[in-house]
Amino acid sequence: MISSAAPSIGGQLHLPKRIDGPVHMANRVVGISQDGARTVSNQLNQSFSNQHPGGDDTEYSAPFGLSAIVPLYNEEDNVVKVYEELSAVLKDLQHRLSLQSSGSGETSPQQASAFDYEMIFVDDGSRDETVQRLVAISASDPHVRIVEFRRNFGQTAAMAAGLDQARFSMVATLDGDLQNDPRELPKMVEKLFEGFDLVAGWRKDRKDAFVTRKFPSMLANWLISKSTRVRLHDYGCTLKLMTYDIAKGIKLYGEMHRFIPALADEMGARIAEVPVNHRARQFGTSKYGISRTFRVILDLVTVKFLLSYSKRPIHLFGSIGLGSATIGLGMLAIMLYQRTFLDIPMGNRPLLALSIMMVIIGLQFLVFGLLGEVLARTYYESQGKKVYMIRRIHQVLGRTPPEGLEPTSNPGGDTRFRKVAN
Repeated sequence: MISSAAPSIGGQLHLPKRIDGPVHMANRVVGISQDGARTVSNQLNQSFSNQHPGGDDTEYSAPFGLSAIVPLYNEEDNVVKVYEELSAVLKDLQHRLSLQSSGSGETSPQQASAFDYEMIFVDDGSRDETVQRLVAISASDPHVRIVEFRRNFGQTAAMAAGLDQARFSMVATLDGDLQNDPRELPKMVEKLFEGFDLVAGWRKDRKDAFVTRKFPSMLANWLISKSTRVRLHDYGCTLKLMTYDIAKGIKLYGEMHRFIPALADEMGARIAEVPVNHRARQFGTSKYGISRTFRVILDLVTVKFLLSYSKRPIHLFGSIGLGSATIGLGMLAIMLYQRTFLDIPMGNRPLLALSIMMVIIGLQFLVFGLLGEVLARTYYESQGKKVYMIRRIHQVLGRTPPEGLEPTSNPGGDTRFRKVAN
């Protein structure tokens, strides 16, 4: 589900009521009010039981708050400014959320602790003073966490490390070059609480060179949108906000950070896109050029295969194999007819070799498909992975089971119990 939003927002955020203790983002009960705001009720959480959307036994739960992930590579001139802007925005967001959750004009330390935040700076093997300046910042701010790579692994690896380290119920990503505006985060938080799982930024008025940055990006956005089910104006915008369970469910490899919306859609995420402010780079040099367009195309082929055929490879290889074998057999049938009824020799015709080759190639593709099916089943079954994604399971819990018994499902709908296995 894709939605676009206007760039302006009201002065007050429509945010969830105060939540004490952990918020089970994947195991939550959601109520949507008339104005579309999402509210989470502790009372309902005690009455309903839900399951992690991946379908396995892992519970994705996190305290109510926001984790901001900032990948960095040789950004010594930007890192202090990025920290100052991001910290000011998150402090203000914490204050506003605490006021609204308490329903009063004053906030206490206990209310302020209902919403917390962290800034995760991932240094991707910088060779300048980026890490040293971050360490100096972290000495006076406990909200700052620094993940330092041994060498440069690329932006996707930095993003993956940040997602792994995130601890709060909302996870934001933004670049460390000051081009993404942290002041857009409150608007994106409001959009997220309208019922979406991921909010992507759209650099509608992008401040970059047309030939080397904007045109390749436009081409890549058009190609990705046509190849996936997610239609976005700007896949390349790093400024995104997502729920904790989506952040933990996304697995990034190669250079697939720009495909996060498509990967989230595979998990059944509700996705929205909002226009965001984009600023020209003030310090440092861009790490990207027009050459990345070719890498995007190769990554798109990988993503398209993973999204469409990773669970059913026989559908891809089998279709190619059947098509090739059918054409080869058809040509053989025509030549056999000509040889039998028209007395046209077939032994010295190149078409005979071509038709036999196409039949053999078709059989090979069928074998590839069968091997892919075996590998897919081995992958899912050996790791206990499921081929489906559950958003939530609604179940009204009945009476407390007697000692030594546990509840069991019953087609009749009433609550029954069985002995607990020793």
